[in-house]
Amino acid sequence: MTTLAVIGAGPKAVAVAAKASVLGDMGIDTPEVIAVERTGVAANWQASGGWTDGAQSLGTSPEKDVGFPYRSSLVPRRNAELDERMTRYTWQAYLIATGQFAHWIDRGRPAPTHRRWGQYLRWVADRINMSVVHGEVDRIGVTGQRWALHTQDDTVYADALMITGPGHAERTLLPGNPRVLSIAQFWHRAAQHDRITAERVAMIGGGETAAAMLNELRGHAVSTITVISPEVTLFTRGESFFENSLFSDPTHWTALTLDERRNAIARTDRGVFSSSVQELLMADDRIRHLRGRVAHAVGRDEQIRLTLSTNRGSENVETVHGFDLVIDGSGVDALWFTTLFSQEALDLLELGLGGPLSGERLQEAIGYDLAVDGVAPKLFLPNLAGLNQGPGFPNLSCLGLLSDRVLGAELPATNPARRDDEHQPVR
Repeated sequence: MTTLAVIGAGPKAVAVAAKASVLGDMGIDTPEVIAVERTGVAANWQASGGWTDGAQSLGTSPEKDVGFPYRSSLVPRRNAELDERMTRYTWQAYLIATGQFAHWIDRGRPAPTHRRWGQYLRWVADRINMSVVHGEVDRIGVTGQRWALHTQDDTVYADALMITGPGHAERTLLPGNPRVLSIAQFWHRAAQHDRITAERVAMIGGGETAAAMLNELRGHAVSTITVISPEVTLFTRGESFFENSLFSDPTHWTALTLDERRNAIARTDRGVFSSSVQELLMADDRIRHLRGRVAHAVGRDEQIRLTLSTNRGSENVETVHGFDLVIDGSGVDALWFTTLFSQEALDLLELGLGGPLSGERLQEAIGYDLAVDGVAPKLFLPNLAGLNQGPGFPNLSCLGLLSDRVLGAELPATNPARRDDEHQPVR
């Protein structure tokens, strides 16, 4: 028996746990999946998670559910059976089980809200009796050949670790200043129907996190909204069949050069707005774009003054701009979890990477199984797998393939005698 611990009980954890459950029902040996979650299953899809107010529309088709694209390759000669069993946990199966299927079809199969998507994920988790340890991981260490996840009340030991989620949504460039809102503060106000009233508002960020907040902000009493991002303009995400297929089917992804992959991600996923959001923004003349990176921020004279650094040819130009309110929508810190690692765990990671820890090094070290090459025990980082393995793995675009890659990895068997004093999974 091996144990796979997952930090965060979101879509990726549910997808892996669901496939592991189905494989177990088929009599196939599979790791025991334990999610360690500080709030609850799919918490980041509810207002309480800080990343949404729950009322925003899901940007990915809900049919891209925990088993999509239903093209398993884990069990020779039984993969069709595996896919058929996984269809018990589809988005449509959830709607049928909860009496919503006909209404959804008759309404034209609309995108569900984040709140409804979270309810779907909890429905799957309940049906598979997903093991969830409630607690916030405050330290990640290594004990022998196992990971040790420490919470305030418990320690979870695992033969492999998968880290998911965007981290915390509370960070801002000026903590404690009421004129600078974090992502969590913004969505808390939106969930409470607390309208923002301001003359000049700045939105920092050019990706989907900022786009969702910008879409919400359109309904508030603001005079001008300036979007600040390093790109030359607010690009629209490519959403044709050809772009979408890169996310659902990464078969030919590794045949591309690194430059080609980076270019594809830049055009379809990184720092771009969806076409539906762009259409709404085009009709609002209060919104403008300002190119640059925030180099400095200070509160002065009832304003927030932002110093922007912009590359113009061979020189770097700094300009200062004043705003009444700043919303820090710069989004996910890809390395948020590294602050939890003990020194021993950091040394283990840097030894496997062959150098100091950095986001670029980590991305380029993600192998086929979505784990960091050269690191044992296994460390799965699907949120950083886009560059090496395909742009669909960090998001919701191919959860079924993600679970295949993770559960198909070679994990060492654990000596049962070593588990006597270690944490046993609870729900």
